[in-house]
Amino acid sequence: MKTKEAVFSKDLANKKLTVQRSFDAPLDKVWDAWTKSEILDQWWGPKPYKVETKAMEFKEGGFWLYCMVGPTGDRHWSIEKYNHIDPKKTIINNCAFCDENGKENGAYPTHTWKKAFNAAGDETEVNVEISFSSDAHMEALLKMGFEQGFTIGLNNLDDYLAAL
Repeated sequence: MKTKEAVFSKDLANKKLTVQRSFDAPLDKVWDAWTKSEILDQWWGPKPYKVETKAMEFKEGGFWLYCMVGPTGDRHWSIEKYNHIDPKKTIINNCAFCDENGKENGAYPTHTWKKAFNAAGDETEVNVEISFSSDAHMEALLKMGFEQGFTIGLNNLDDYLAAL
């Protein structure tokens, strides 16, 4: 299987970052990979980091609290709060860095993700639109290595789906 490329588009005027990516897997498998913590833990973090979920309630008003664990044991906590879920179509959530109890860290930018899932035969396209409150917040996330890290994570998802 050939790895597909993630396409990143930056719209500074509207403070949005878009990522498009196709996967050689049916919609139900790709949806599960984005909505079940035991699967997210297998692919979300960019290697050599791994992800550990502390708690997840995948429902509107719910959340996913997880940490990225580095090779030396360093832990970086994040929380996603689910605002809207249209099963197998759309997820809209807010993302923030936080502590291990989910208390947001205001020193880092927060952003809103809209994840759209589209089936095309045995392939599924995922379109992620990330909105920021300022272009400075978008630039801060990009300077943290978001594009490289997210690309690695999406490639990890390819590996997970190919192994099914």
